[in-house]
Amino acid sequence: MIRIGLTGGIGSGKSAVADRFKRYGIPVIDSDILTRELVVPGSSALQDIVQRFGETITNPEGQLDRKALRKIIFEDRQARRDLESILHPAVREEINKRLNGLNAPYCLVVIPLMVESGMTTMFERIIVVDCSEAQQIERVMQRDSCSEQEARNILNSQASRRDRLNIATDIIQNTGDFNDLERKVERLHHFFLGLAGKKM
Repeated sequence: MIRIGLTGGIGSGKSAVADRFKRYGIPVIDSDILTRELVVPGSSALQDIVQRFGETITNPEGQLDRKALRKIIFEDRQARRDLESILHPAVREEINKRLNGLNAPYCLVVIPLMVESGMTTMFERIIVVDCSEAQQIERVMQRDSCSEQEARNILNSQASRRDRLNIATDIIQNTGDFNDLERKVERLHHFFLGLAGKKM
C-alpha cells in the first residue's frame, strides 16, 4: 500500500480534495479528527495540555476549549511549540496504528501542519493543495466569518507556501471550480493506482 500525505495551507481546499478521493473508495485518515479524539476528557494528552496551560483551557464539562487554547498559541510561539510537542508524537503514533490496519492500493493521510510537524518522512508521496494567498484569505474569511487580519494571522502562523511546495511530489492547484478540481483528483487517482499496481 502506498502511503500518501496530503497537506496545504488553511483555505487551500484540503477537505474538498480529500472528499473526492473518498468517493473513489480510498481510505482517508484526517489528523485533525485524530487530534480531537486524542484530547477527549480523561485522556493523557488532555491532562498534559492542562498541566502546561492551566485549567482555563477547559470548559465546565472538562472538554478542551479550543478557542481559548488557539488564542494562547497564536500569541505565544513557545506555547505553540509546547502544544505541538505534546500532540504531534501522539498523532504520529495513532496514524501509524491506523495505517497498519488498512488494506488498499493506496491511502491518504491529511495533515495540515505536515511541514511544521516533520511528518513528511512517513509518506512515499505528498500532495500539496495550493492556491494564492489572496484566495486563501478570501476563503477563510467566508468560511469562518472572520476579518482579513484574523485570516492573515492564521496564515502567517503556518509554514510558508514555498516550504509546502518544496516537500510536494504532487501539486493540485485549487484555483478553478469544482469540476476542475474533480478532473485533477481523478487524474491523480488513476496515477496512484498505476503506481500501486507496479509496486505489487
